[in-house]
Amino acid sequence: MTANELRSKYIEFFKSKGHAEISGKSLIPENDPTVLFTTAGMHPLVPYLMGEPHPAGKRLTDYQKCIRTGDIDSVGDSSHLTCFEMLGNWSLGDYFKEDAIKFSFEFLTDPKWLGIPVDKLSVTVFAGDSDVPRDEQSAGIWNSLGIPRERIHFLPREDNWWGPAGETGPCGPDTEMFIDTGKDSCGPECRPGCRCGKYIEIWNDVFMQYSKQKDGSYVKLERTCVDTGMGIERTVAMLSGKKSVYETEIFIPFIRAVESLTGKKYGSDESVDVSIRIICDHARAATFILGDPKGVSPSNVGAGYVLRRLIRRAVRHGRKLGVEGTFLGGIARVAIDMYKGPYPELGQKEAVILEELLAEEEKFLVTLQKGEAEFEKMVPNLLKNPQKIMSGRLAFKLYDTYGFPIELTEELAAENGLSVNREEFDEAFKKHQELSRAGSEQVFKGGLADHSDETTAYHTATHLLQKALKMVLGDHVAQRGSNITAERMRFDFSHPEPMTPEQIAQVEKIVNEQISADLSVTMEMMPLEKARSDGAMALFGEKYEDTVKVYSIGNFSKEVCGGPHVERTGAMGTFKIQKEQSSSSGVRRIRAVLIK
Repeated sequence: MTANELRSKYIEFFKSKGHAEISGKSLIPENDPTVLFTTAGMHPLVPYLMGEPHPAGKRLTDYQKCIRTGDIDSVGDSSHLTCFEMLGNWSLGDYFKEDAIKFSFEFLTDPKWLGIPVDKLSVTVFAGDSDVPRDEQSAGIWNSLGIPRERIHFLPREDNWWGPAGETGPCGPDTEMFIDTGKDSCGPECRPGCRCGKYIEIWNDVFMQYSKQKDGSYVKLERTCVDTGMGIERTVAMLSGKKSVYETEIFIPFIRAVESLTGKKYGSDESVDVSIRIICDHARAATFILGDPKGVSPSNVGAGYVLRRLIRRAVRHGRKLGVEGTFLGGIARVAIDMYKGPYPELGQKEAVILEELLAEEEKFLVTLQKGEAEFEKMVPNLLKNPQKIMSGRLAFKLYDTYGFPIELTEELAAENGLSVNREEFDEAFKKHQELSRAGSEQVFKGGLADHSDETTAYHTATHLLQKALKMVLGDHVAQRGSNITAERMRFDFSHPEPMTPEQIAQVEKIVNEQISADLSVTMEMMPLEKARSDGAMALFGEKYEDTVKVYSIGNFSKEVCGGPHVERTGAMGTFKIQKEQSSSSGVRRIRAVLIK
C-alpha cells in the first residue's frame, strides 16, 4: 500500500463514520508558544481537546505534516525521521472507548480497508495504579472483537498513559495496537512494546477521561475526548513488509535522486547509507518547512535555526559523498512533486523553496571555506606539538564559531598528519548541548498550549499590534508568524523596509490607547466567507474551516483566530516595543513586552 492510498483510505473511512476532515494545518503552531513546530497530529487540536468547541463539530479526522527535532542527531539510522505525517481522528465529547476501539479494529482488519489478519494483532491497555484503576473496559471491548486475552497486555503508566500536557489538566489511559512481524520472540518476557522488533506499534487511541489536580489527584471529566494517531511512514513500511521506512516507496525516489547526484549506491556501504538517509530526511523536512504557508526562513533563532541546522547537516553529508557544489534543490523537487497533491502549498511556493535552499547552501559553503582557512592558520603551531594532536577545545572553536563540522576537522587533521582529541571535543559539545537545552526549557517552560494569563494577554496584543501596523504602515501589512511566551511576544509582518522611530512610537501609542480604553473582547462563530466580507483579518496562507471563530476587540479589531484572549483589554499592561528588525526578505520582526 502506498502513502497516498493509506492517506485516502483513512480519511474516507472516518468520513463514513461522520467525521469532518480538517487536514493540512500549518507546521507552525498558531496558539502554542511552547514549541517551534507542530509535533503531532493532535497539536492543532489542543484548545478543543481542552474544552473549546471546534467549528467543524465533535467528530474530526485529518492527515497532518509534523516535525520533531529532539533527535536530529539520531537521524541517519534506519528508523528515525525529522519530518513525518500523522493520521488522526478525534471525538470531542462525543463517542468514547467502545466506538473508538471498534473504529480502530474495523479499519485495521476489514478487507475493504487495511485487511490485517486478526491473529497478527496484539494490544496494550493501562494496567492501573494507586491513582487510577485498571482499564478493564478497553480490554473487554478488544476481547469482544476477537482479540484473545493472551494478546491483551496490561502495561504501566509509562507505556499506556497520556498527559497532562502541563502540571494539571486533561489526561487518561491509552490503548496501543501492534502487529506481530513473525520474528522469534526474544525471550519469555517478550511482549508488545519490547524493543526486539517482533512487535511494531501501528496505532494509539488516547482516552481523556481524567483531569489531574494541583494536589496530584485525578478527577473524572464530564466531557471525555478521544485522540488517536497513526504514522503514515511506519504503517506503510509495515504493510509493505519492509524493515525500514527508507525501503518504502516514500523514500525510494529520494534515494534514487541522491544516488544520481553522488554516484554512490544505497545498500553497498553502511556509512554511505547513513549519509544518504540524512540527506533524504533533512531535504524533505526542509522542503516542508520552507513550503509552509506561514513561512520560515533559515536563521540563528527558533524554527529558523532548526531549519538552518537541517540544511547544513544535509550539505555536510553531501560533501562526505563527494558533492562539492549546491545540490539540495534537486532533492526538494522530488518532495514537491510527491506531496503537492495533499499539500498544494508546496507547489505554490516551489520558487521560494528552491531560492531559500540555494541561498543557504551557498552561505554554508562560504562558511566551510572560512573554517578551512582558519584551520590552515592553526596547522603550523599544531605541527610543533610532538604528539601531533589538535585539542578538542580548538576543534570546538571551529565548530562553534564557524559552523565547521568535527568530521571535516578530523579529515583535514588526518591530511596533515594530525589527530583530534575527540573526547575533549565531545565534552565541550555536551556542555554546549546542556546549555542549549536549559535555554529551551526556559523558553518552553509553560508546557504544551500555555493558556496562562500572561500568554493570553500577549496573544490579544498581537491583534492590537497588527491593526495598529496597518493603520500606520498601510494595508499591505499581514502577519507572517508569531511566538509568545509568558515574558514577551514576537510578531513578524510583511513590510519592505525598516520602521522609523516615529512610526514605532505611533504604533505603540495606538495599541496603548486601545488597552486604556478597556475594550471588551468578544467571539462569534460564523462562515469563513462572512468573516472575510465583514472585514475580519486572517492569517496569510492559513487553511481555515468553513466555520471559524472571529474575535472582535471593541470596534477596533476583528480577526479570525482560535484564541485564547482576554475578556477586556484594560488589565493587559503597557505595550512597549523593544526592537524592530529584519526577519527575512520583505518581512520585519517586532519584539515587545507588556509592562504591568
